[in-house]
Amino acid sequence: MSDPRRILDDEEGDVTTLSAQHQTEHQSSGRLHTVLTTPIGPVAVAVADGAVTHVRMTRSDDASPDPFGDAPGTRVLPDDDPVLAEAARQLTAYFAGTLRAFDLPLRPSGSAFQLLVWAGLRRIPYGTTTTYGALAADLGLDPRTSSRAVGAANGANRIAIVVPCHRVIGADGTLTGFAAGVDRKRSLLDLEQGDSTRTGRLF
Repeated sequence: MSDPRRILDDEEGDVTTLSAQHQTEHQSSGRLHTVLTTPIGPVAVAVADGAVTHVRMTRSDDASPDPFGDAPGTRVLPDDDPVLAEAARQLTAYFAGTLRAFDLPLRPSGSAFQLLVWAGLRRIPYGTTTTYGALAADLGLDPRTSSRAVGAANGANRIAIVVPCHRVIGADGTLTGFAAGVDRKRSLLDLEQGDSTRTGRLF
């Protein structure tokens, strides 16, 4: 039986609450972001009105001295906001290999089709991968005509790792379509598949 608190975001970006456990009486207002140090490099997390809106890694081709200079809102420390603090705690546990499922309020912003694809991404089990065609089929779409659109929506995901776009690979098994670089995609998959000897190794 489905949990009545689990809702699919609509096109206006209504918040998805995965559980009541991490809700807070003092949800953040406005836009804030923080930058975390992780085994695969810096990761920016942004929140607005009590929900996570962005989880970003640096692009593989970004040589900027401040790659998150365009991140939404004011940069703060994680403990300055309860949702940022919880996101930081869960991401730290994820990279330590002790957390497999995130439990955070999310506020993705996109078209109805993008939100459908992102909801499908969140159903891909930890430690597994799927293809763009298989994901399209799982969403009730024709893979022959929808795989490319599913791939585009996958690439537009702004809440990386938590919404696991890295778990989608090419039909031939190649690691494709990851703005942060194939090296980071491989590191995330290795982490989830228990290969600690490669996690965090980018080259």
